[in-house]
Amino acid sequence: MQAVILAAGKSTRTHPLTLTRPKPLLKIANKTLLEHNLDNLNGIVSEVIIVVGYKKELIKKYIGDKYKNLKIKYVEQKQQLGTAHAVSITKPYIKDRFVLLMGDDVYSMKDIKNCIKHNYSILTAKVKNPQNFGVVTEKNGILVDFIEKPKKLISNLISTAFYSIDKEIFQYINKIKKSKRNEFELPDAVKLLAKKEKIYCINSKKWLPIVYPWDLLKADRMLRRNKNVIGKGSKIHGSVKNSSIGNHCIIKGTVKNSIIMDRTIIDENSDVEDSIIGENVHFKGKIIAKNNAYSIIKNKRIKIDRFGAIIGDNVKAKNVAINPGCKIWPNKGITGAIYKDVQ
Repeated sequence: MQAVILAAGKSTRTHPLTLTRPKPLLKIANKTLLEHNLDNLNGIVSEVIIVVGYKKELIKKYIGDKYKNLKIKYVEQKQQLGTAHAVSITKPYIKDRFVLLMGDDVYSMKDIKNCIKHNYSILTAKVKNPQNFGVVTEKNGILVDFIEKPKKLISNLISTAFYSIDKEIFQYINKIKKSKRNEFELPDAVKLLAKKEKIYCINSKKWLPIVYPWDLLKADRMLRRNKNVIGKGSKIHGSVKNSSIGNHCIIKGTVKNSIIMDRTIIDENSDVEDSIIGENVHFKGKIIAKNNAYSIIKNKRIKIDRFGAIIGDNVKAKNVAINPGCKIWPNKGITGAIYKDVQ
């Protein structure tokens, strides 16, 4: 069996972290999202086709043409024309059955095995905010319809965008038209397939969606099981609690409930809470998290349960006090009190 992973998008919702890397290379528990999925596919499929686009060379260099027992092949989506278009360009390489997944969420091996018990299936999940996803309606466990981001509550059952399908899907992709978003949407093709074949809805046991940067913190905690993960070559002189520390970091201050990426220094007398700090950052100061923080994403004010801040790669922060919800773009030099995003 083969797998197709869609990993071509720019992902502006996860800025500033994805200004310097594609989203599938973001790390949780010191391993990229892509590696987590490849680990869970290993032993189930023999070949993985990764659809790349944005910063494709970083993915190719990081993963290579072989991962454990998996043969890796890359197909470039040169234009961002939607998920159905991304799948369509893999047609020359698909032999028969395959699983399809998104490269920026994490799917469990157990869920993958449950899905492939059926020729056609979709992995579903129950969520509190179905209006942010594609909602699924089903009857007796069989897919009936998709409704993309409905304004009215139809159901709390949504698609995780993981499918067990075969090459039949390509004929239905050829029949669909562009959506209101001016993209070819895979659910439109799947709906056509569902008129001919039974597509089983498999309820997920462990799906980790990454929509916003702070979703990384939640997924990171779950995978670490609230224990510290310390990367190779890192030196801890201060205090680290319930956090992921990347490779070759120096932690002299206090880090709590956070993700610190590779080669970053957290200076003495510094405090970092519920935050994500990028690579090659030198941080001296304080990020104190608070409950019900807000952050601006695509000009919308998003409420977060508890959050500190996000600092992009290569930032130099000296004697700072950063307000909860703030985001600092890569390569910035900052000092003093920071009350809003620094771009």
